Amino acid sequence: MKYSIGPMGDEHRQQVIAIYNYFIERTFAAYPRTSVDDSMFDRFLALTHDYPALVVKNQDSRVVGFAFLQAYHPADSFQKTAVATYFILPEHTRKGIGSLILKRLIKGARKRDISVILANISSLNPESIEFHRKNGFIECGRFEGIGIKAGRTFGVVWMQLNIGDVPETI
Repeated sequence: MKYSIGPMGDEHRQQVIAIYNYFIERTFAAYPRTSVDDSMFDRFLALTHDYPALVVKNQDSRVVGFAFLQAYHPADSFQKTAVATYFILPEHTRKGIGSLILKRLIKGARKRDISVILANISSLNPESIEFHRKNGFIECGRFEGIGIKAGRTFGVVWMQLNIGDVPETI
């Protein structure tokens, strides 16, 4: 199956929120306990102002994933650090899409003079932790037992990628 990656825009609102709600309702990858309405998309757009925000479409032009960078913290002393978020529907994982998205986010980060990308991952999402590890992220912190969802307690694993350690060809 062929995929395309392009900028996220308002025309993707419903499909992006449907994907986000899929992960809210079925996994620990998205932190909210209950589904969100499409006003959450406005929040995504606000968070990603001047940062890369992408959608992945399949050959039928259906959005099957999305990703973006956002500021780590509003203080200007952290302007070279961003947090990555991405969600890809399970039937489209393990096909290299995550790595392609990450490469696009890294390119966008370089254009913005970002030197560090962070990811915060549910401790109950070992596949994501392993994906990040395989792509050069190192674990830099853990908060144990800080979340409760679906009657289960979970932690958050923080991982970090120093863009200077990534070859310029990416």
